[in-house]
Amino acid sequence: MTNLTTKLTEAQKFGMSIRPKVGGFPILAEVLRSAGVQSNRWSLPSCQAVYRMKEGSVVQQGTPLVTGVFEIGNFDRDALITALRTDQEGRSSFPEFLKAAWEAGVIGYDVDFETRKVVYYGVKGDSYLEEYPAVKVETP
Repeated sequence: MTNLTTKLTEAQKFGMSIRPKVGGFPILAEVLRSAGVQSNRWSLPSCQAVYRMKEGSVVQQGTPLVTGVFEIGNFDRDALITALRTDQEGRSSFPEFLKAAWEAGVIGYDVDFETRKVVYYGVKGDSYLEEYPAVKVETP
C-alpha cells in the first residue's frame, strides 16, 4: 500500500473501532475528515468507493451487491429514508444498508465531509440530500 492508501485504511479502522452502533456515521465521517478525506463517491451496485483526499485520490472496491444484468428500480425516497433510519438506529449492517439503498433505486451517493452532506442519486436524476451533525472526536 502507498502512504495515502495506508492513511485511509488506518482512519477507517480507527473510525470503525470507536463508532457507536447507534448514530455512528458522524463519528466515522469526522475521523475520515480529520485524516484529510474531503469527499467520497459510492457507486451502487458495484460498491466502488472513490475517496478524494487532500493529497490525492483512492479507490476502494467492495463486494458488488449484484452481478450480471439487472433492471434498476425507480428511486423510492421513502424506502431510502427507511433504510437510512434503520442504519442510524443501529438495526442494520453497512452491507445491509447498501442493499436497501440499491433496492430503493439508489445508484450512488456522494459524501461531502467538509459540509457534512450526503446526496443519494437515482438513475433518472432523482436525489435526496441528508445532512449530518458535527461531532468532536479525539484522534490518536
